Amino acid sequence: MRDVYVVSGGVSKFAKARPDVTFQPMVKEAYDYALNDIGLDFKQGAELIDGSVASYFSDHFARQLMSGAMVQDYLGLCPKPNKRIEGGGATGGLCFQAGWEAVASGRFDICAAFGWETMSHVNTWKGNEFIALASDVSFDYPVGGFYSGYYAMMVTRHMKEYGTTVEQLALVSVKNHNNAFFNPYAQKRMKIKIEDVRKSAMVAWPLTMLDICVMSDGAAAVIFANEEGIKKIEKASGKRLKPTKVTGVGSGMDAMRMADRPHGKVTLLPHEKAADYKNLKYPGVHSFRSGRYASKMAYEMAKITDPVKQIDFVELHDAYTSSEVQTYEDMGLCKYGEGGKFVESGAPFMPGLDYGYKFPRQGLIPVNPSGGLIACGHPVGATGLMQAVFAHWQLQGSIKKHFKDATLQVKNAKRGVIHSHAGTGTYVTVSILEKGF
Repeated sequence: MRDVYVVSGGVSKFAKARPDVTFQPMVKEAYDYALNDIGLDFKQGAELIDGSVASYFSDHFARQLMSGAMVQDYLGLCPKPNKRIEGGGATGGLCFQAGWEAVASGRFDICAAFGWETMSHVNTWKGNEFIALASDVSFDYPVGGFYSGYYAMMVTRHMKEYGTTVEQLALVSVKNHNNAFFNPYAQKRMKIKIEDVRKSAMVAWPLTMLDICVMSDGAAAVIFANEEGIKKIEKASGKRLKPTKVTGVGSGMDAMRMADRPHGKVTLLPHEKAADYKNLKYPGVHSFRSGRYASKMAYEMAKITDPVKQIDFVELHDAYTSSEVQTYEDMGLCKYGEGGKFVESGAPFMPGLDYGYKFPRQGLIPVNPSGGLIACGHPVGATGLMQAVFAHWQLQGSIKKHFKDATLQVKNAKRGVIHSHAGTGTYVTVSILEKGF
């Protein structure tokens, strides 16, 4: 395989609704930003990009099939190759890895990956119904299978087994909303405290409105290149690039129905041993086996043997505060059962930022410095690519340039991880980026 770099990225404003644009020009906002950031115009992009990958979760929201073809045309990339990627909540993460594959395989020197969702075209209840169609419609869906119910069930089990508290879950929301206050692309920019989370409307106990991400309209775009592609772009733009290198990719999949997932031995990460989990029933309702498998693959490829010490930040799929806590454990940021204590210690908070609380280990490994899905929004097809763009900017040290504020810049960041998740852990992707200049 050839080395693959992210050379640029762009994000549209995420919002509850974008009545000002249809999905094509919304994607073009993100795509144009990515081109302009490396000194290319629309015509040069059409000439240099060899092919593209499009990601959107559902045909239902826009009531339009073949949307990827329409965006490809709008971006001036016809008649070059394009394909659509879809995988529930992990659609954007799968798209990122598909773009990487296209360049790593040698098929393309330069590849564009773009994703979007326009979820405002339907009422919230109907949107939840569309999303619920990503569960088993023969078994789970007919008995009230909405995802908030699934995640409430999982975290209730986590609380029973490990003593996780609602206050620990609320701290995830506090962290992510307060981070997003400094992110101009985020949908929900506000400073909150634990009591605000617990007082917000209950959705499915113990999860409240502020424990759950919101439906959004938004788009994101990433441009990949190999070394030859970088030379082509630099020649066309006359600009020296600051790329980030994709050094690890991993993905995992599990049975859609949690009841179909067999129990077995824990998949151990490089820094763990079997004795750590003598009495753990695995995977259990409390964890995502596919997330553990994806992490293991990505860590091995990137030669990571101690994630907390060797990773500078994580952009993690926090559709629910509870799933962020569960994923700390799957990714080996702490042991299984310790996710609540991990967030309570302040380890995943931004160093130096005032959240209104004192933490003994604040800033050990910032998780969702952007604000994550809970605060940025979750336009499904765009989300995993949004994470990649923010990770790219972090590694470039260019957060101040793009956010007009340096508060969320992770200092001296050399390696970041993006994590994308579908269903109740049906698909999970983990991708690792490193400073490449």
